[in-house]
Amino acid sequence: MNTIERALSKQEKNKKAQETADEPVKNSLEKAQKSPSSMSDSIHSSKLQAPASIEIDLIKMEEKGFVSTSAQRRLINEEYRAIKRKIIDNAFGPLSKSLNNSNIIMVTSSRPGEGKTFTAVNLALSIALEQDITVLLVDADVLRPNVMRTLELQNQQGLMEYLLGEKSDISEVMCQTNIPNLRVIPAGKSHHLSTELLASEKMYDVVQEFANRYPDRIVIVDTPPLLGINETAILANLAGQAIVVAEEASTKISDIQEAVSHLNPEMAIGFVVNKGQKVNRKGTGYGYYYAGAN
Repeated sequence: MNTIERALSKQEKNKKAQETADEPVKNSLEKAQKSPSSMSDSIHSSKLQAPASIEIDLIKMEEKGFVSTSAQRRLINEEYRAIKRKIIDNAFGPLSKSLNNSNIIMVTSSRPGEGKTFTAVNLALSIALEQDITVLLVDADVLRPNVMRTLELQNQQGLMEYLLGEKSDISEVMCQTNIPNLRVIPAGKSHHLSTELLASEKMYDVVQEFANRYPDRIVIVDTPPLLGINETAILANLAGQAIVVAEEASTKISDIQEAVSHLNPEMAIGFVVNKGQKVNRKGTGYGYYYAGAN
């Protein structure tokens, strides 16, 4: 963890994330939002159903190694309890006054396959166990949506349909769940301007709504990886906190350094080291560790 923290310290003075796409891209985006033919041409999957209440198989999730919502004490619950406590403190404690949208937490990684969606889902499940806090889990990795798949549910209409103007209110794509304090917004369908849509003014506006509408809500946003996708850095300007997931013994420090350089240095940035083997009283298990930059 010291190595990662040093990597972060070296990057705090780096330039801020890139600005939104240039005017030609904006014009194309406006046409995509207004033109039914453009939208229909871009669909790469079958028509998705409108969101409804979704039933998460909590027993199956527990068997797969996710945070348990039952009263049973499990190692992963304890590990994510420690992770979420710092995040909640940043969101609602004294530091929140110095953060922009302190209750918006983006979960990302340097590259695909490092466990960011696994971390985002576990974090949402853990926070949903709080008595006085609600949590909204948003799948903004529209290029490779994985939240609904991780929950073993069918993808539904979601963020993309809202950004394209097919849904007039974000509540129309927000799914209630069988966990009282948890709501989910799926990624929705594919679109050839999906990354530009993430950088749009409409995305900015809805994040501001997320941040300010419910004072007791934390929003977990599963975003694309930071390297190779410029729009993720733009999303970083909308969030107050970032969790960068690294895979132990796999993620390169140089990749972490480059990834952090794309983040807004005014954010509260932390790291989760995923898939780290360690030995406990019950034998060998997987550990999850959090190192906060603030």
